Amino acid sequence: MKENVLDVLMYLFETYVDTEEEPESDQHELRLELARAGFADSEIDRALEWLDGLTEHQDNLTLIAQTAHGTRIYNAFEFERLDVSCRGYISYLEQIGILSPLQREILIDRLLALETHDVDVEQIKWVVLMVLFSQPGQEQAYARMEDLVFEENTGLVH
Repeated sequence: MKENVLDVLMYLFETYVDTEEEPESDQHELRLELARAGFADSEIDRALEWLDGLTEHQDNLTLIAQTAHGTRIYNAFEFERLDVSCRGYISYLEQIGILSPLQREILIDRLLALETHDVDVEQIKWVVLMVLFSQPGQEQAYARMEDLVFEENTGLVH
């Protein structure tokens, strides 16, 4: 079974986000649960490191006032890993008010931390949900993003 970090993260997210159940507070127990679910140790380790980075980087990122009204310029590495559709979708989420500039930076950091070369818009949607879920006071943005993730594409243009 070829699993990646995002598969492990999505399993955890889907298992605990809409339930009253709390994730295992003991990392050893959480590892055992993930192993029982069929995930490889290496992917479990990387997923747990990714989650640690999600909370760690939120504390370290600061936004100066000028950045809030500026244009995001992607460096060569980001440009290579996030294609035009990804960059456009991130910009769209910021323009419609789902992401703040600081959340955009957390999102980009966490997308790059997935260490995959084929990031797509569907993956971005899930990582945005995880970023918003991890931040207090983001219930409205989370609900709007959840609508985007789960909306059915009817093929109709409005």
